[in-house]
Amino acid sequence: MIPLNWYLILGAVLFVIGVLGFFLKRNIIALLLSVEIMLNAVNLTFVAFSSQRGQISGQVFVFFVLVVAAAEAAVGLALVIAMYRNRETLNVDRSNLLKW
Repeated sequence: MIPLNWYLILGAVLFVIGVLGFFLKRNIIALLLSVEIMLNAVNLTFVAFSSQRGQISGQVFVFFVLVVAAAEAAVGLALVIAMYRNRETLNVDRSNLLKW
């Protein structure tokens, strides 16, 4: 059996990759993917702790987080498509939709 520390280290590495991607990328799709990587890192941690303690509550919580993440991805991609049709760019720096 794999020790709990390895899962926690993998979750931390995935979370750091997501944070770096979120702060360094300028493409909106890359930002959405970075947020999904961070959510999956947290989900991995929940499942690891749930498995280690022998409870199912963490896994149920992960199920609800995945449902919310799927809805967030659908709404986010719809907004990206609308913004691309309006501005013809996916660069965050060039999109000023909220400015007058």
